[in-house]
Amino acid sequence: MLMEIGPIFSALRRHRLTASLVVLEIALTCAIVCNAVFLVGDRLAIADTPSGIDEANVVHIVASDIGRHGDDHARTEADLAALRAIPGVMAATISNSVPFGDTSWGSNLNLAPNQRTSTVDVKNFYGESVGETLGTHLVAGRFFEPTEYVWLDDLVAGKAKPAAVIVITQGLARHLFGDASALGRSVWAGSSDTEMRVVGVVDRLAAAGGVDRSDVELTTLMPWRESTSVGGSFIIRSQPGQADRVLALAVETLKKIDPRRVIVKKETYKAIRDDRFAGDRAMAGLLVAVCVILLIVTALGIVGLASFWVGQRRRQIGVRRALGARRVDVLRYFQTENFLLASMGIVIGMALAYGINLFLMREYELPRLPLVYLPIGAVLLWLLGQVAVLAPALRAASVPPVVATRG
Repeated sequence: MLMEIGPIFSALRRHRLTASLVVLEIALTCAIVCNAVFLVGDRLAIADTPSGIDEANVVHIVASDIGRHGDDHARTEADLAALRAIPGVMAATISNSVPFGDTSWGSNLNLAPNQRTSTVDVKNFYGESVGETLGTHLVAGRFFEPTEYVWLDDLVAGKAKPAAVIVITQGLARHLFGDASALGRSVWAGSSDTEMRVVGVVDRLAAAGGVDRSDVELTTLMPWRESTSVGGSFIIRSQPGQADRVLALAVETLKKIDPRRVIVKKETYKAIRDDRFAGDRAMAGLLVAVCVILLIVTALGIVGLASFWVGQRRRQIGVRRALGARRVDVLRYFQTENFLLASMGIVIGMALAYGINLFLMREYELPRLPLVYLPIGAVLLWLLGQVAVLAPALRAASVPPVVATRG
């Protein structure tokens, strides 16, 4: 095999342009496929980001009231009491948002009062027993006591004092306090000079709205009661396997309480997740299609080049066969030639792949391409090249010497 490398390079020098085009094609395919496969995995990993809630059994209803109804607090409590009485309902509340929802409420969180620069930006969830209703997993401390809740509209109007307790996620606890326990530690939200004590830590609770992967678990639970009059929506957790039935009954119940109520949205949590990550999954599908097309085009280019060279070298093949070369020798010659072209293209492609990734990191804040993708891409293109050249090489090896040397 090593003895054939010299004649192969000599033959390639006589077809510099054609060989260069194939090397360039393989290089571009290697660079694009390595980054595309990495991005596909990255998009799918984002789409599989855990929410930290009981996704299979949570449903969401957005309702809009027409006209005034007097005491909003009493109306809210009546709505929730009716929903909680539905067979199959484990818990119900009105909250400002849901994980991965399209609306979110955020604030700064500080480790000292009156900080000029905030410690971290967080997304806040509030609503009576919203953590319990969503099915979040408490890993330390406790959720809020009933006496610790205040109405959000009273808080905004200055009729109630801000809460002095807060529940945070484990990710936020690590961000604020490192490996030390967060329980009993104090934080300050926004410009407030009210000290809030961490009384509980949940495993995770994904943020809503437009957040990136570094911020998705930086969330808090606040002891504020919410009502639909200030933009809250209903969250209900059903018994296992009853989400669809509970959703239908919940809508029916709310309409029965007030026939004028408009149900803007009714959805299972699966629909919320699917809607949030539809773009990521579509992008992954598009990139997979691009990879497949590039690999097919590259394979066709290799087949075309090998077929062209078989036609050009019929006399050379015949001479070799006449001098005693076996069919396997001719087959190995073309496979070695393709391997060398692929190797040159792969080396250039790896450098291009790394350069493209640096550009994507700088311009789009994407993560660094793991080096493991480069050898995986190399092996894939080597195998593709060997498979693509096999048919032309077999055709060359099957030509009888007497036919190859005729004319």
